[in-house]
Amino acid sequence: MAASVFISLLTLFLAHNAYLSSSKPLLLPLSHSLSHSSFTSTPHLLKSTTSHSSTRFRNHKQRHHHVSLPLSPGTDYTLSFSLSSQTISLYMDTGSDVVWLPCSPFSCMLCEGKSPSTISNLKPLNISAAKKVPCKARACSSVHSRIQSSDLCAMARCPLEDIEVSDCAKFSCPPFYYAYGDGSFVAELYRDTLEIPMSNPSLNLHNFTFGCAHDALGEPIGVAGFGRGALSLPAQLATSNPHLGNQFSYCLISHSFDSARVRKPSPLILGRYVPENKNKRVESQNDIIDFIYTPLLENPTHPYFYLVGLEAVTVGKKRLTAPLSLTAVDKKGNGGMVVDSGTTYTMLPAEMYKPLVTEFSRRVETFYKRASHVEDRTGLSPCYYVDSVKNVPQLIFHFVGNSSVVMPRKNYFYEFLDGGDDGKNKRKVGCVMLMNGGDFPESDGPSGLLGNYQQQGFEVMYDLENKRVGFAERKCAALWDTLG
Repeated sequence: MAASVFISLLTLFLAHNAYLSSSKPLLLPLSHSLSHSSFTSTPHLLKSTTSHSSTRFRNHKQRHHHVSLPLSPGTDYTLSFSLSSQTISLYMDTGSDVVWLPCSPFSCMLCEGKSPSTISNLKPLNISAAKKVPCKARACSSVHSRIQSSDLCAMARCPLEDIEVSDCAKFSCPPFYYAYGDGSFVAELYRDTLEIPMSNPSLNLHNFTFGCAHDALGEPIGVAGFGRGALSLPAQLATSNPHLGNQFSYCLISHSFDSARVRKPSPLILGRYVPENKNKRVESQNDIIDFIYTPLLENPTHPYFYLVGLEAVTVGKKRLTAPLSLTAVDKKGNGGMVVDSGTTYTMLPAEMYKPLVTEFSRRVETFYKRASHVEDRTGLSPCYYVDSVKNVPQLIFHFVGNSSVVMPRKNYFYEFLDGGDDGKNKRKVGCVMLMNGGDFPESDGPSGLLGNYQQQGFEVMYDLENKRVGFAERKCAALWDTLG
């Protein structure tokens, strides 16, 4: 989660569902604007986001622990709600499964001067009214990777005689450690009432469990984990509102790194019903949307990931077969491609990335000159000086289950004006927005990652009941009128 991007709180409202009589989806706004105050140029900002994506992906491979809402364009997406009668804004992250937030007093190391007081809409939470989660609670075992309650009570220094008679209710769950690609924190578990205000009626979730952090590394803003774990936000909503937890989707509005203007928020939809009818969902008689579904892969090491299998990528007219590591997950938890809203760029293993880029370059270098110095300054490759995009080849991702997703050109080829180091004599440049994930033969975790930049312009459906992920190309901004 890049600290340079923040989301402003917009009005929350409940979307009326015309095709479902009893269950209404919850629609909340995720809005943001790109903060350019700390970046001198577009290449500087691109370099920051490529470094963030690469670091986060490496962490996904190496770590062993671990309603409708509006989303806004940017490198990260944030949602807001009320907890302990205080409004909080958290990053939405499908790549993790814990909800945590900074609590007062709060200190963040290596946050580049971005203390809570300098970040819009961010204040450490006052938890005086919240209750600590006991060591015996199932949530405590879950956040500590399913450690038995007796061991957790011992960690909390509960006396042996109390452990033997299961009388450790007054002992709190021990603090837990959690790491992301670009930061980490230590937190304790608390419970309080979460409220999504200004809906009709307001939605209250009692005994909502969250991590309260007084110390963090590189993470000044909290995270709402949307992964498949028991403590994720969708999973907890499902305890009292089952229809909200079975399915959720979002539609990310396209954004640009060279513009700081605020755009309409992207819709995040919780509890949206999709009828089983040839992969089609009918909003109205004039609005039929085809979802392209691919099954979720199970991962014994990282069960909270939304993993899918990538079978091939077509560049122009040439189909490149993906390595087996992208198609399936082995018994050790290696392989597959994680769908992650918290990482900007798609990461592919070297054995997939290199032939893809080679084929891409073969098709375009007849028409465009390579901009090598731009590659060094942005972290993206290959880049070219372009006067038009008519010779940029089409890209198609082929997922397991005969699911082919045609990528819009803007999702993988970004154009901007570059003036070089001196900012003069600006020329139009285009860069491929995919990254080399490298080779990690000794580490577990996903082999690839589908980042939020490549998800723009699609409604991405997480169907937890049927264990699948769907994609439908959409005009995301129009969803507000369609659903609201």
